[in-house]
Amino acid sequence: MVMRFALAALLALTAAPALNLAADQAVQPVFTVSIATAARSEAVTGRVYVAISRVNERQTPVRQAGPVGAPLFSVAVTDLAPGAEVRFSPAVEGHPVATLGQLPPGEYWVQPFVNVYTRFPRADGHTVWLHMDQWEGQDWKTSPGNIYGDPVKVTVNPAAGSPIRLVADKVIPPITPPADTEYVKRFKIQSDVLTKWWGHPIFLGATVLLPRDYDTHPNVKYPIVFQHGHFSTAAPAGFDRDEAFRKYWLADGTPRVIYVTLQHPSPYYDDSYAVDSENNGPFGTAILNELVPAIETRFRVIREPWARVLTGGSTGGWIALALQVLYPDFYGGTFSICPDGVDFRYHQIVNIYEDANAYWLDRDWTRIERPNQRRPDGNIVSMMKDENWYELIVGDKSRSGGQWDIWEATYSPVGTDGYPQRLWDKKTGVINKTVAASWKKYDLRHMLETNWTTLGPKVAHKTHVYIGDMDSYYLNMGVRQLDDFFRERAKDPPFTGEVVFQPMAPHCWGPRGADLHQRMVNHIVKHAPKGADVTSWRY
Repeated sequence: MVMRFALAALLALTAAPALNLAADQAVQPVFTVSIATAARSEAVTGRVYVAISRVNERQTPVRQAGPVGAPLFSVAVTDLAPGAEVRFSPAVEGHPVATLGQLPPGEYWVQPFVNVYTRFPRADGHTVWLHMDQWEGQDWKTSPGNIYGDPVKVTVNPAAGSPIRLVADKVIPPITPPADTEYVKRFKIQSDVLTKWWGHPIFLGATVLLPRDYDTHPNVKYPIVFQHGHFSTAAPAGFDRDEAFRKYWLADGTPRVIYVTLQHPSPYYDDSYAVDSENNGPFGTAILNELVPAIETRFRVIREPWARVLTGGSTGGWIALALQVLYPDFYGGTFSICPDGVDFRYHQIVNIYEDANAYWLDRDWTRIERPNQRRPDGNIVSMMKDENWYELIVGDKSRSGGQWDIWEATYSPVGTDGYPQRLWDKKTGVINKTVAASWKKYDLRHMLETNWTTLGPKVAHKTHVYIGDMDSYYLNMGVRQLDDFFRERAKDPPFTGEVVFQPMAPHCWGPRGADLHQRMVNHIVKHAPKGADVTSWRY
């Protein structure tokens, strides 16, 4: 459920200074990269990479790149003509090696790659260049239309007299969508709302899991579960890979509901976070007014709030909780699992309102580096700076398609250049307090506490949150703050939902399969209004 890299501890490297491009032209490059005219005949605006690895087994160098993976170096390009060379001088920045000139001489496998951007003339007056998702889930390494070359083994010496010339000559082909089955159906629509805002066609989709005997009960309408999370066209609830759940779903006596996963990748990430945003645009409005009605028109759904339930984990956990808070009259309950930060006093473990720096804590004579991921026994896996610095190499201006960048694209105000305002300086970690204050409108605990008089009667009984108390990304701390509010300060009405912490459990602990299904069905039946049909779909 988590679009995060598996991280390991790494020696801290100082970020390189900004490049002097004019002076750089006089320096002998280590590499040059060109795009073969057979691969693309149009000019490219985007980002060109060179990935470097000591091995080329199981995964190519590009696939090995990550926050603590193989070194990746990049150069931004504008209107790069096919055949023209991109220079990778010793000053070109990378991660985890800060500049190409710092790469130790030796034999390496190297691979060129080109991430192609699309022009978006947005309705807010800004024109931006971003990677357009091709229904791969905003993954530049696998996105159709991006260009790459095969890895080659070379001897690299940044001080050598002649560059190593690399050619990107292969195009990633389009993705073939999965075929529908008896129980799993898919569809995709162009959003009028989002297309108008982005100035470019934007698509939404749904993957629907139907109950057993759906076709032989043509008069039955069903409750619906909206399962949110990262982009996937796989069957909801693990139906196509979890044999135990598949047997349960098809068994006699299982309450019949419809499960749906939503596809709403944005030009910034594999999902939009399903809310309206200055940078992402009106995804919340589009999902509510276009995609959900399309689902409920195509399939026999009880189109009443009590029969609409939300769930999801990690990113999907945040979405499931946020949609219940933002649209309390439309949804009848949420079962949020290991949600992303629900209180920005713990944005993972950064207090964006009070901390000075996201990467380090100054303690007079010492400087403590802030961790990013841990194991349940407390051992640290990675540090905050590494994932952020890697994202900066993948794409500046919050264009990496990574976790920290999508939070900025979702929560931050738009900048004068049309891109998200940075919550913190990506190189130094220094937090911008003005931007931090603007995030409060997406701080779910803050929203609930300050609006409990009106929200409480609508969500106090609908909210269920589950998380491991040793969440790998420290997300349990924000849930602790939310739980403190629910238990200690939520009055008139009191909180009657559920917040559960599992001792020693990592990301992303919570109910699954039959357990989760039964919890949601019990909630639907318990809170159905008098006279509602709670029997015909329980065949």
